[in-house]
Amino acid sequence: MSAPRAKVAVLISGSGTNMASLLYASRAADCPFELVLVASNKPEAGGLRLAEAEGVPTYALSHKGMAREDHDTAMDAAIRASGAQWVALAGYMRILTPGFVAGWEGRMVNIHPSLLPKYTGLHTHERAIAAGDSHGGVTVHLVTAELDCGPILGQTPVAIMAGDTPDSLAGRVLIAEHQLYARCLADLVTRESAPEWILGQVRERAMALPEAEETVSHGMPCFGVIKGKKFAYFSSDHHGDGRVALLVKISGVDEQAQLVEQDEERYFRPAYFGDGWIGLRLDLGDTDWDSVADWLARSWRSIAPRKLTQFLDAAGEF
Repeated sequence: MSAPRAKVAVLISGSGTNMASLLYASRAADCPFELVLVASNKPEAGGLRLAEAEGVPTYALSHKGMAREDHDTAMDAAIRASGAQWVALAGYMRILTPGFVAGWEGRMVNIHPSLLPKYTGLHTHERAIAAGDSHGGVTVHLVTAELDCGPILGQTPVAIMAGDTPDSLAGRVLIAEHQLYARCLADLVTRESAPEWILGQVRERAMALPEAEETVSHGMPCFGVIKGKKFAYFSSDHHGDGRVALLVKISGVDEQAQLVEQDEERYFRPAYFGDGWIGLRLDLGDTDWDSVADWLARSWRSIAPRKLTQFLDAAGEF
């Protein structure tokens, strides 16, 4: 049984060629995402007509006469009502409010026609030619409150040829945009189920604890206090169990049974580890990483020398 496809809403303001590239990429049997909404701040946008013809639900709300916050609130409500888990900006010519951006942190992407960090904003091809650059190009990035400055997910350079105009360069960059966007979006929506990415998230939080070190034990990456005991193990299909999980210390058999009974899909008794450990699945697509950090800190505290816990307690008072 294949994994459910990620649900994506696309925001446009015009003809929607990048939206179309995502739409037609999503029709491939192995594509990990599907479009559940195409929305626009311009009811006359041509991309809306294409989406309708292809059977994708649409939403349009003119921004004229509306406060920016009110318009973003309405767009956000429409996106969430569609069931979308991700948002892709595809020529959406609106600067989004910080509240809207924060609500989709890490789950909203944009495509920009330059090799960021060069040439944020408009007139990117004209500026690249005027600067004498050898290449223009395209960048896909996560959206943050600062315009065109979010983490870069992918780039494609496009050569600037002798005699190029902004329009001629833009035409070739658009081809690169259509190739790049779907690939980056596919990578993004599947990374949360990739063991390597999940391990990176665990590592970042575990190694932030005092005197933590990473080693390998029982064939698994594990984390402990330097020259001390282990407080966490990372399990990826260990003994063929099909799970990606974090194993952390708990108080004992009663807590273990309570957690499993509370959510048997998420929690499990890890084989060969006994009653003082619990398995926490990280491959269900809804991991609360703040909660993972709390589990790691609690497990670390259970085995750390008193001098370290005292130091951490003292630091927490300031």
